[in-house]
Amino acid sequence: MLPVNSLETPPVSRDPQLLRDALRLCLVPGVGPRTRHALLESFGTVAAVLAAPSDQLLRVPGIGRCLCDRIRRAGELDIDREIDLCRTHQIDIVLEGDADYPALLREIPDPPGVLFRRGRPQPTDQLALAIVGTRHATRYGLQQAERLAAGLARAGLTIVSGLARGIDAAAHRACLSAGGRTIAVLGSGVLHVYPPEHAALADAIRQQGLVVSELPPLQQPMSGTFPQRNRLITGLALGVLVVEAAQRSGALISATHAGEQGREVFAVPGPADSRMSRGCHRLIRDGAKLVEHVDDVLEELGPLCAPLRRDDGLTVRHPAELQLNEQERQVLDMIATDATEIDVVCRSTGLPLPRVLATISVLEIRHLIRRCGGNCVVRL
Repeated sequence: MLPVNSLETPPVSRDPQLLRDALRLCLVPGVGPRTRHALLESFGTVAAVLAAPSDQLLRVPGIGRCLCDRIRRAGELDIDREIDLCRTHQIDIVLEGDADYPALLREIPDPPGVLFRRGRPQPTDQLALAIVGTRHATRYGLQQAERLAAGLARAGLTIVSGLARGIDAAAHRACLSAGGRTIAVLGSGVLHVYPPEHAALADAIRQQGLVVSELPPLQQPMSGTFPQRNRLITGLALGVLVVEAAQRSGALISATHAGEQGREVFAVPGPADSRMSRGCHRLIRDGAKLVEHVDDVLEELGPLCAPLRRDDGLTVRHPAELQLNEQERQVLDMIATDATEIDVVCRSTGLPLPRVLATISVLEIRHLIRRCGGNCVVRL
């Protein structure tokens, strides 16, 4: 990986040849994530793929004569130019095998072999929610995107979206205004922001989050890159919230990706006669969680956040914990991951039993604790 330092040129990867080989395969036109996976299954390593003779490459499903010839000529690509470009513009090159490759992204069926990233990742980015919707948003849709993105950001969630016009941009801007973190996933290179009027927004996101793409930094946007980009938006998140979407919409493609990736799907209902809400209503009919308030999302994500706790001083806190008042925090701190008697909580906090019981009910609703029989509770 080429780590970013805000005022310094990133050093060369500790394994320059692995980096160059990974970039070569990434830059071959026609080698997408699934083709790359098929090649690695057949040959084991990227270096072996690039060294494979034509007759062996042609045996791999999906590899025809034209693509075979491109792979064989991958050595002609000017990889050093790409690396120098990344150094100059403070762009991380993150390989799938790197320690800081996004853990959630490794779970999807077709993770990218290389990510180009601007900004500084944080452990809390594991607690992310994607917010997507139509480019042709109504005033209602923009208001809902802004309200929910800001509330979720203040609750500690990182907001992921696609930097598109409409709902995406509204979610990014609201998150930034709330002081939260946000990740923009591009359907172009990170140095070729699309739409162009969002260049300043992308720069603000870079300062307060991440701008990410699987495409080379100067890659121009093409129609086919945006549906492929959508799988990364949902892949980087625990779930996706669709705010406003017509019957045929890229946001619905994102919801489909989320379902295939095992992510939670949420949708905001709209006016019954609004064309831009039909997609959301269809998602709700098909089982998506209806969202009216921030808590509707936090309650569903609570159990998914527990495995992300860390014990190395970089604890990723459950987002619902950040909404607790002093009394709720006091009670929660006295409840262990083993069964804890409610009487012990009362003695430890000095609070009367009725107040402790009422607080425990609130913590249960937020999926931070559960009762485990009798007079005991356990922290999740």
